[in-house]
Amino acid sequence: MALAIGEKAPAFELPASNGESVKLSDFAGKNVVLYFYPKDMTPGCTTEACDFRDHHESFEGLNAVILGVSPDPINRHEKFIEKHGLPFLLLADEDHKTAEDYGVWQLKKNFGKEYMGIERSTFIIDKEGNLAKEWRKVKVKGHVEEALKFIKENL
Repeated sequence: MALAIGEKAPAFELPASNGESVKLSDFAGKNVVLYFYPKDMTPGCTTEACDFRDHHESFEGLNAVILGVSPDPINRHEKFIEKHGLPFLLLADEDHKTAEDYGVWQLKKNFGKEYMGIERSTFIIDKEGNLAKEWRKVKVKGHVEEALKFIKENL
């Protein structure tokens, strides 16, 4: 499914690292930074999570909430949060349905092997629940600053 800027972002309900079930609609009235990443505790994903952590207050100052999504189970998310002091929720998309809804569950190749997995992507959802911006095949370096700049200048 292709997502279109300006249209409603796909709704979801996922288990969150705070022990609750979280829905996109819970954040109505806030900008949402929904970032999909492949796996907790891996180098690129750790760098990205720590970049979001280090800019967390700036996002909060812009009425934006950060939500990280991966197929990892909650107990792994909890360890990841604890190890790196992450101040935002991580959501467990173990059946990768939400990743599929956002078009980020992709065929990947690594060392000659093909497998299905998350294509690192970020979506900015505005206060009304509409898709405002998307980045696919994200390169981690400088990405968080780019997302912050977009919110600052456009929302």
